[in-house]
Amino acid sequence: MIEDRINQDLKQALLNKETHLVEILRGLKSVILYAKISANLDRSVKLEDEAMFRVLASEVKKAQESADLFLQGGSKERSDKSLKEKAIISSYLPTQLTTDEVEKIVDEILAKKDSNNMGQIITEVKVKTVGRADGSLIAQIVKAKLMP
Repeated sequence: MIEDRINQDLKQALLNKETHLVEILRGLKSVILYAKISANLDRSVKLEDEAMFRVLASEVKKAQESADLFLQGGSKERSDKSLKEKAIISSYLPTQLTTDEVEKIVDEILAKKDSNNMGQIITEVKVKTVGRADGSLIAQIVKAKLMP
């Protein structure tokens, strides 16, 4: 499970005295614990991979937004740090789908649906691609397909 892998990597980072990696992994553990508490789960219970993908995808998105804001503010060094954090967190996510693959999934769902409700279609695509596709990419593709 992903949570076990994060714990192992944290132990290894502590042994290797990799302070930046330790900081990131401890932050991830904190976010995971918060997700467990918000789901009324015990600390010892492992989150399902699907729930972990959602948590990690959210953290990747936050890191990207931070990097963009730091860059806009003229802080290249802090932006680079956020991008490194994003890369480390992304390594725990499954390989991201390409735009073409997401388009195929959207086409499949559109073929099955009678409704052209953009929100419902985006939700179905997100359920089918949990953790493997960015929400903004999904929304962009669905919008393009529904409003040619």
